[in-house]
Order: sequence, then structure tokens, then C-alpha cells
Amino acid sequence: MSTNETSKKQPLISGFWPHEIAIAALLLVGLYYSDRRDIPLHGIYYAAALAAALGGLAWRCREEWRALPGKILFGGLLAAWAALFYFLGNATLGYGISPSLYAWMFEIYTLPGGDEQHALLIPFVVMVLFWWKRRELAAQPAAAGWPGFFLVLLGLLLHVAGFVVQQPRVSVMGFFTGLYGLTGMLWGKHWLKASFFPFFLFAFCMPVGELAASLTLPLRLLAARIVEIVAHLGLAPDLLRVGTQLTDAQRTFAYEVAPACSGIRSIVALLALATIYGFVAFKAPWKRAVMMAAAVPLAVLGNVVRLTFTIGVAEMFGQDAGKMVETKFGFITFGVAIGCIYLLARWLEKSEPKPVVPETPPAA
Repeated sequence: MSTNETSKKQPLISGFWPHEIAIAALLLVGLYYSDRRDIPLHGIYYAAALAAALGGLAWRCREEWRALPGKILFGGLLAAWAALFYFLGNATLGYGISPSLYAWMFEIYTLPGGDEQHALLIPFVVMVLFWWKRRELAAQPAAAGWPGFFLVLLGLLLHVAGFVVQQPRVSVMGFFTGLYGLTGMLWGKHWLKASFFPFFLFAFCMPVGELAASLTLPLRLLAARIVEIVAHLGLAPDLLRVGTQLTDAQRTFAYEVAPACSGIRSIVALLALATIYGFVAFKAPWKRAVMMAAAVPLAVLGNVVRLTFTIGVAEMFGQDAGKMVETKFGFITFGVAIGCIYLLARWLEKSEPKPVVPETPPAA
């Protein structure tokens, strides 16, 4: 074989093939423009990104995919399931833009100032996890199973209920439940068990919307109260708190713990991150639960650190400087929380018993 022929069959750079580099570029462009509502047909960019990611996943998992039985039947059932939610997915057509549930979801995810943007990334994370678990999934004994059939039936019932009462959120739950069940119908309970974690992440695609209002106000009050306590320790002894509003006695600065600072957005994003980290790094269920449970207090902690820092800057340099910190340094919230998640994970790793290595007997 000539050198030219050999080079054509080799990856271009670092194990990536030329078409995969093109796929990655399309994915990045699609994600960048997907939430730009000022651009016509911005949803097409997101659809292109999804298609690119699916193409990359199919290429990387092609050997494992060939070994699975019932691929044609699965493809037909999947197409029918997807078509149901495309043509009869959204009953609130008089208030929406399309009968498609996907269009409704994308509309919610890209609302300006909304708290659902993270859901746009979840499908890509799920695909990466399927690639990561591809060999484990391929090793499962594949056989049709009744648990998958019942999950599909449950998903269909949820969608019918959501359609009747005009609650697309219930239909979203039904869509992902049925999608999970379809794999179990074709490949059995062992597949369902092995693929539970990637599918579980679709829970973060559930639009929360006004349902989060019951959590938002208590979190805002909690963050404001903690900042008040910390400030009275010496940072700003004259700090006054009225509900979620923070100011000083001279009214030289005034801030409000707004809904965006309540932690609801931070909690959802950090809960997703901690869940992924916990399931990937640990096998023990209690350690995964600890990682997930830590997201709520760490999100509040991050907000408290950011607000306290803002007030400290305002005390020293005035309202304008504090306002600049408040608007430009929102990453502090995530920086503190992510750092704490990493430290927690390291502590949990150290608590794992070290494997016992048998001693090698001395040579005779």
C-alpha cells in the first residue's frame, strides 16, 4: 500500500477523522446560534447541532451498533414515537407556535432571561455518556422485555393526560419515559438498567417555569439573611435588610436578591453537574446521593459569597463599583460551588477503601 493510500485511512489529528472535525465545527456553530432569537430560523441551527452530534455518536459507536439485534424495528418504532410528538405533541396550539412538542420545548428553553437554557446541552451530554458506556451496553444480553413495554405505555398515558389537560410539561415527561422504554422493549431489562443514568439526565430537560416560584422566594430570603449575618460580623455593620433588599443606613448602596440570584438557576445547573460527576466517579449509591444533595447548599453558598463580595466592594469603592461586580462577576457563584463540588468529590474518593494487592511470593 502506498504512503498516500495509508494517509487517507488515518485520522487527521489526535484520533479525529476529517469528517468528525467538520461535525464538531457544525455542532459548535449550531449551539452558538441556537438561542439567538434575533436570527431567523435559529432553531434550525440547534437541529443541525443535534444532527451533527448524532452523526458523530453513530460513527464512534458503529461497531457496537452493528452487534445489536432488532435495529430496523427499533428505528421504525423510534420514528413513530418521534412523529407522534411532532404532529400531536402540543395541545396548547392557540397559545403556542406549533403542534410540535419539540417546538414548544425549544421556545421555553430559549426564552430571554429564562432559567431553562441548560436543557439545550443535556442531549449532548447524554450522547457523550452513551459513547462512554458503549462497551458496557453492548455487553448486555439483548432480549425483548416487558418492562420496556410498560414504560412505553406509561409514557403514552402521560402524554394523553398532558394533552387533555393542556400541560405540555407532562407530555415532555411522557416523551422521555417512552423513549427509555423503547430501548427496553427491544433489548431488555439489562439494557434498561445499564442505560438508566444517561436517560435519567433528561429529567433536567423538564421545564420548571412558574413551578419554581415556591422555591425561589425562600432561597432569596435565605441568601439575604446569611449575607446580613456575615456583614454584621464586621464587613458592613450598618447593613439593613428588608425582605430580599439589602442596603446601608446612609443609602449609599442598595441591592436586591433578585430571582436570578435566588439560586434556582444555579441549583439546576449544579445539580446536573454534581449528578454527572457523582455517577461517573462513584459506584456507591450513597456517594452519588451525597453529590446530588450537595448542589442545593453549594448553590446558596456561591450566591452568598458573590453578594458578600459585592457589598464589600460597595463599602470600599461605592455603589457603582459594587454594581459592576454584581453584573460582571456572576461566575463567582459557579466558581465557588464548582470548587466545593470538586473538594467534596476528592474527600469521597479518599474515603473509599484501597484495593488490597496480594503480595508476590518470593522467588524460589
